[in-house]
Amino acid sequence: MMLFKLSAKNMTKSIKDYAIYFFTLVLGVAIFYVFNAIDSQTVMLQVSDNTYDIIKLMTNILSGVSVFVSFILGFLIIYASRFLIKRRNKEFGIYLTLGMGKKKITLILFFETLMIGAVSLVVGLLIGIGLSQIMSVLVANMFDADMAKFEFVFSHSACVKTLIYFGIMYLFVMFLNVAVISRLKLIDLIYAGKKVEKVKMKNPVMCIIVFIISVCVIGYAYYLVTGGVQHFQSDEQIFKPIILGSLGTFFLFWSMSGMILKIFMSMKKIYYKGLNSFTLRQVSSKINTMVFQVTIICLMLFFTICVLSSSLSIKNSMSANLDKLAPSDVQLSKWLDYGSENKKIVQDKNFTIFQTLEKNGFEIEENLKEITQYHVYQTPKLTLKDTLGDSLDDLMEDYKFLSYDTREDIVTISEYNRIAKRFGNHTFNLKDDEYMVIGDFDSMLSVRNVALKNNQKITLGDRIYRPKYKECKDGFIEMSGNHVTAGIFIVPDNAVKDLKMHSTCVLANYKAGTKEERYRIEQKLDKIMEKTWNKSSLIAMNSRIDIAEATTGLGALVTFIGLYLGIIFLISSAAVLALKELSESTDNRERYMMLRRLGSDDKMVNRALFRQIGIFFMFPLVIALIHSVVGLKFCMHIFETFGQNGLLPSIIMTTIFLLVIYGGYFLITYFCSKNIIQEKR
Repeated sequence: MMLFKLSAKNMTKSIKDYAIYFFTLVLGVAIFYVFNAIDSQTVMLQVSDNTYDIIKLMTNILSGVSVFVSFILGFLIIYASRFLIKRRNKEFGIYLTLGMGKKKITLILFFETLMIGAVSLVVGLLIGIGLSQIMSVLVANMFDADMAKFEFVFSHSACVKTLIYFGIMYLFVMFLNVAVISRLKLIDLIYAGKKVEKVKMKNPVMCIIVFIISVCVIGYAYYLVTGGVQHFQSDEQIFKPIILGSLGTFFLFWSMSGMILKIFMSMKKIYYKGLNSFTLRQVSSKINTMVFQVTIICLMLFFTICVLSSSLSIKNSMSANLDKLAPSDVQLSKWLDYGSENKKIVQDKNFTIFQTLEKNGFEIEENLKEITQYHVYQTPKLTLKDTLGDSLDDLMEDYKFLSYDTREDIVTISEYNRIAKRFGNHTFNLKDDEYMVIGDFDSMLSVRNVALKNNQKITLGDRIYRPKYKECKDGFIEMSGNHVTAGIFIVPDNAVKDLKMHSTCVLANYKAGTKEERYRIEQKLDKIMEKTWNKSSLIAMNSRIDIAEATTGLGALVTFIGLYLGIIFLISSAAVLALKELSESTDNRERYMMLRRLGSDDKMVNRALFRQIGIFFMFPLVIALIHSVVGLKFCMHIFETFGQNGLLPSIIMTTIFLLVIYGGYFLITYFCSKNIIQEKR
């Protein structure tokens, strides 16, 4: 009982020392609960069966991600507990001097860990429960769900999962504390605050050489993920710039830790102004002794910025794409250019799409309106290889992954213009000997533009056609949630008279005034597709509802995983920096007291402390931001099919996360450090 009271008194007395630890635990518990409560929060939403399946998949994936997150938080909690033990070395030395055994010290730490764990779990769960209600509204908004049954929900499963995971983490901390206490030596504890760490000056010439090499390595990694991205022929090759960038970053910090102090020492007016010399030597010492840790933190911040920005951007872009790329209710396509042993399918080639639907009980006049029909042609004499001409060899060298024997899709100008008017795109005119290419998949269009700029001619039947434009024009003929049209050849109407029809297509809207009526018509078509596909017909269906559910599901999945990992990585990065700075403030308390004895007032000392912590926090962040400029460019290239409409809002949102979480840790670290250096002996 006496040890418990002593632990409670220690907690009350050292509440400011525990601020970072407590703040980290509360954030970790709250975030963990929020993302594991999504399953329970979405049960009350009224959504379609397909949407429910997507939400179920998303929650299962998030549950798997939580295992990875728990390991990160576990290592973070262990790191934080080590700081707290180091912070109290002198206190433990006094306990041992007064005759207290190591077992009793272990019990004190056990009770303290138990108390702060219990309080952080309660506070974190309360915050998490509140935030999860906001998360449920966000999920409902994403999936366009009916909120009629919305009510306050407490997720028992998420709560139990949080208690189990964090309970295991605290048990590990307790076992670690026992191991640490068992190795304590009285002499080391008493004189822990007297140890002085020397600032080792690195060879400036070596630092400059390493700096130049590291910049070149990072620059080459930048080139690989921007200008040289087309050379990636497999997923494994992406690891090359990642490894180069990581090594370059490590040696960049190694060289700069030795260069910064030397550079400022040569600038005497700045170096000897106020307490700048003290501040710069402190920063240089910290970075010099934790180059590897700062590198990891920088890469984690880089990962956070890229993941948060790109995931939020994908969601915004996909939402914007829906109205532009899927403007009709349904698109039906029937393949004609095929061979089949199924007699029913062969016979069905003689029927139109409407005739096939009506044979299966679907009334066209009753269910569809605003109908547009068009046809797509292909010929074995017009493949990607045929359209590139003299540019083929060079392009095959740069883009080895392309299938150059793929037949090109061909549509007549009159039918394309009807589609374009329906979709709100530009219409065009062609002369009898001209052709053009439309599409919206930029990477592929850049390949085609090389041939178009060279005025590459194509042959259809017995006629030669020249390009009207030197570049592809924006457009598409099939509804989609993403920009996937790699190139459609638009030709004069008489150019297809000798070509074989590849498919016939229909665009239409439903005769429905409400959401329920649209779903009813859609279900009729779904049943026919399920009944006939590859059995009696080859009619494929692509609807706005299906596209919306698929894109929304993917967007939500990417967004939530990005938020989950991004926030956890951001918390981890900031917490490690904060704990390192607090540990340094504890070790350097005597130095700050010496500054006061030499005549520095509290204002000067606090300003020096603020600058020191600010530089320490900004150093890895600035490099991470520079990396992120290139990283985001690469992410946008990888996800270009989704578009870039939402990049600016997502960057703003990421900035807010950085300011709130990273900035919050910075301020807490400053005030806690100021409290530490003001303590009296």
